[in-house]
Amino acid sequence: MVTAMERRLGEMLVNDRIISKDDLEKALDMQEKDNSSLGRVLVDMGLATEWEMAAAIGKQLNVPFITLSHYDIDRQVIESIPEEIVRKYKIVPVDKTGDTLTVALSDPSNIYLQDELRLLTKCKIIPVISFESDIMEAINHYYSDNGSSKYEEMLKDITDQDMEIIREETSLEYQSEDGKPEDEELSVDVNDAPVIQLVNLIISEAIKAGASDIHVEPYEKNLRLRYRIDGVLQEMTPPPKKFQNAIISRIKILSEMDIAEKRLPQDGRFKVRMENRNIDFRVSSCPLPNGEKVVIRILDASTLKMNLEDLGFESHITLRFNEQIHKPWGMALITGPTGSGKSTTLYCALSTINDIRKNICTIEDPIEYQLKGINQVQAKPDIGLNFAAGLRSFLRQDPDIIMVGEVRDLETAEIAVRAALTGHLVLSTLHTNDAPSTITRLTDMGVEPFLVTASLIMVVAQRLVRRICSNCKEEYVPTPEMLISIDTDPNAGIKLYRGAGCNICRGTGYKGRVALYELMVISDRIREMVIQSASLIQLKQASIQENMETLRKAGIRKILEGMTTIEEVLGVTIADQV
Repeated sequence: MVTAMERRLGEMLVNDRIISKDDLEKALDMQEKDNSSLGRVLVDMGLATEWEMAAAIGKQLNVPFITLSHYDIDRQVIESIPEEIVRKYKIVPVDKTGDTLTVALSDPSNIYLQDELRLLTKCKIIPVISFESDIMEAINHYYSDNGSSKYEEMLKDITDQDMEIIREETSLEYQSEDGKPEDEELSVDVNDAPVIQLVNLIISEAIKAGASDIHVEPYEKNLRLRYRIDGVLQEMTPPPKKFQNAIISRIKILSEMDIAEKRLPQDGRFKVRMENRNIDFRVSSCPLPNGEKVVIRILDASTLKMNLEDLGFESHITLRFNEQIHKPWGMALITGPTGSGKSTTLYCALSTINDIRKNICTIEDPIEYQLKGINQVQAKPDIGLNFAAGLRSFLRQDPDIIMVGEVRDLETAEIAVRAALTGHLVLSTLHTNDAPSTITRLTDMGVEPFLVTASLIMVVAQRLVRRICSNCKEEYVPTPEMLISIDTDPNAGIKLYRGAGCNICRGTGYKGRVALYELMVISDRIREMVIQSASLIQLKQASIQENMETLRKAGIRKILEGMTTIEEVLGVTIADQV
């Protein structure tokens, strides 16, 4: 139910022209369905930023705003509220003076939570506002040490456990009444088998660290454990070698994979609950000389950004991008290497144009995140349901918008082009080095140039770079050679930024990632050049003249804005040779 306080908050946002009346009604409808707070819904829908919501709530309730990263919170204050309560309600105790406890919340209008905290701590509660993202960073910073120590202690405690008992325990399969594995609440229970505790800790620590993948790799004398954090693999304290088979068997059981089959690669997936949210995991096993390597992809929908600006879009690119994806027909492609965030951009685009009046169909392999109001199909090539077959089926489903996971072959490309030419908006991805290369790639596949020019409306190339950690960000004076490497005047006296390394970023100097974008709109001039078989260099020159910002230029902009470093940009972009 929508409370009177939330309605007043919505009216305040409308009066301040942050959102429109129509936006408010949509958000209120969505809130009733999701049973979430109005502020959370507005941020998730991309209608307001965290800063705007914090300012509005603070103004409404007369509650001050603080940035948690500016505070060094005492350990005794942190321990005043149990970790499970902190994670459940997304709060952080900030200061304690006598019987008064200051607590940071993203929604201080929740008076029931404040009453519960008052009874729990026996203190008077003083609420302050902070961004939910800042709160989660603080929680992971101040409470992650406890998780790590549990993991270390567990490794010491179980090294002499009876392996036969562990093997028996890991052969059990937990199932629901319909025979399918249940969504388990991820926790570390002392009554669980040691290997179950180990696997749960490995997974929970990866989630707390913001990892996207977990790698369990067997070697002759040891087992290696690595997390991919912000696109870079980081080595973690590994479990003992003798637990290798038990750990891999436990993961395969969770993923409904055949634990007896160790000669062939396998794929599976499972779902757990942690901190009141469902998290999906995609699992892949691969036989190696010393055992099976397992990679677990973490798909946490709560981290999915649905706002173009949050992804890294500049305002001028956002306007052009929105203009193209709101067209009634045509084909828009997102390009880049594996792991460059193409799927996230596609999901963001679908969320932006999602409307009850439109029929949106997608075929994906796999479905990474489920979006409300969108018909998503999982591709199954082993039974003949590939991208081409799914596209053919969609054309008989009266679609308005179609999204296909990737244009991999001529058959898929031709059907996508045909769909774009018959009044449908088609979104997809392609592997190319930059935006202009997409046209060459399509023609190399066998698509006729006149079909490419008739259907293609936009190409976006993208790369991901690590963002400088805001907690340890420091200014420095770059050398002339460094400035020359990014086509900047070495005598300009420019100061740049870098991360010094701290506990929050695990000493790397980076926390989170931001995308670089190269947006190419297919204009009449570009179409004419394609028909005339213009070279790739000529297409790129023409696109730049029509206000396309290259990936290198986008990276330099992010460097000068203090968001990333020279090393990151040079590592994922090439110099513009036009």
